[in-house]
Amino acid sequence: MGEKIIGILGGMGPEATADLFLRIIKATRVERDQDHPRTIVYSNSKVPDRTAAVLGEGESPVPEMLRAARGLERAGAEFLIIPCNTAHNFIDEVREQVGVPILNMIELAAISAGSQHKGLSKAGLIATDGTLKSGIYERFFEQQGIRILAPSQGQQALVMEAIYRHIKTGDLEGGRGMLLEVSGHLIEVGAQLVVCGCTEVSLVLKDGDLSVPVLDPVQNLAETAVKFALGEV
Repeated sequence: MGEKIIGILGGMGPEATADLFLRIIKATRVERDQDHPRTIVYSNSKVPDRTAAVLGEGESPVPEMLRAARGLERAGAEFLIIPCNTAHNFIDEVREQVGVPILNMIELAAISAGSQHKGLSKAGLIATDGTLKSGIYERFFEQQGIRILAPSQGQQALVMEAIYRHIKTGDLEGGRGMLLEVSGHLIEVGAQLVVCGCTEVSLVLKDGDLSVPVLDPVQNLAETAVKFALGEV
């Protein structure tokens, strides 16, 4: 099996896209530059807000996601990855209209949780309102026998403030403090693991920060993409 070219369908947001590319670089075992897989990045920051679309308050992101996906395909990408959790609510619509595979970050995260954390029955999810409403994490995690715990209404408001008013605007430390508080509440109600269900959350919350493990779907996606590109899976 030959090496495949990675296509990053990004821009949702731009910093999360750059973060994923850096993780791919660091996840690759190399002795020289030429050992890295070819990677094409399309950072389309014009994709409409995914949460607003899921909540029925904004336009569909699918046309702009398709614009990026087709551009990556034309440029030579042989499979795509998307560093945005809420965008995965629309992944099937995009898959139907492009000719290359798209890895599902959330499905991969659920498989990782089930295989690496034996006996896990409850996972706390920190994500946008759109991701929570879509139920996409519940769908895949329930297949692994894991129940998803969401923040209370007040704590979820804090999550949205941390993501949109702090992390997306560059105030990573301010957003991190809020998300640590939310994580503490999830652990209090029984979470045995906390999932970074938004790529902005992945920027500030790391394994080792909490009294329970932290699962970062972005890191898992980066590692899987490298293996897929190099023909190891």
